[in-house]
Amino acid sequence: MTVFYLVRHGVTSHTGHRLSGRMAGVPLTDEGRGQAQRAAGYLTEVPFDAIYSSPVDRCRETAQEIARGRGMRVKIRPGLVETEYGRWTNRSFKSLQKVRSWGIVHRWPSAVRFPEGESLLEVQVRAVEEIETLRREHPKGRVCCVSHSDAIKLILTNYLGLHIDMVQRFNLAPASVTILSVTDAGPVLLALNAGADPVRPA
Repeated sequence: MTVFYLVRHGVTSHTGHRLSGRMAGVPLTDEGRGQAQRAAGYLTEVPFDAIYSSPVDRCRETAQEIARGRGMRVKIRPGLVETEYGRWTNRSFKSLQKVRSWGIVHRWPSAVRFPEGESLLEVQVRAVEEIETLRREHPKGRVCCVSHSDAIKLILTNYLGLHIDMVQRFNLAPASVTILSVTDAGPVLLALNAGADPVRPA
C-alpha cells in the first residue's frame, strides 16, 4: 500500500485573479507561506519516505516548508506540473470569462484543449502515470506530492472511477491536503481538503 499526501500549493498574488499556469517568478505571498506552514504543521507527524514537487515555484516553496526540519530534500517530478494553458497563461479570469470556450471548460472540460496548450485528458494521463511510477518506487511508503489544483483533481477522478467531466465538482483549497491510499486491490480516498479552509477561493 502506498499512501499519497497530495498537497496543493499556497496562494500567490495571481490566485483567484489570473491564470499563472507554469509561469516563473510568481512566488507565494505572505499568506501563501503561512498556508504552507500550516500544511507542514498538519503533516508534522507523518513519516514521509519522500517529498516530491511540481517544478513550478509556488509548489517548490510549499514543499520546502513541509521538508523544513525533516532533513529531507524536495525532489522535482515534472509529471506533477501545472496544466499547460498555452495562450491563456497570465490572462486575468475576468478577461477569460468573455471567451466562449471558458464556459465549456466548466461545463464539458473533457472537450477542451487550451489554445497551444494541453487538454485535461493529457494532464490526467501524465499525472496518473507519475503517481503510478511513485507507487512502484514506494510500494509500502508514505509519499508527499505538492502539485496544482487541476492535476490533483484529475488524479482523484481517475482513482475514484469518475468521468473527467466531474473534475469541476471538486474544490481544493490552497495548501489543502488530500490523502489517497492506493493498493493492488484498489484506491481509497482517506481525506479531502484536510488542514485548510475548503471555501477559500481558488
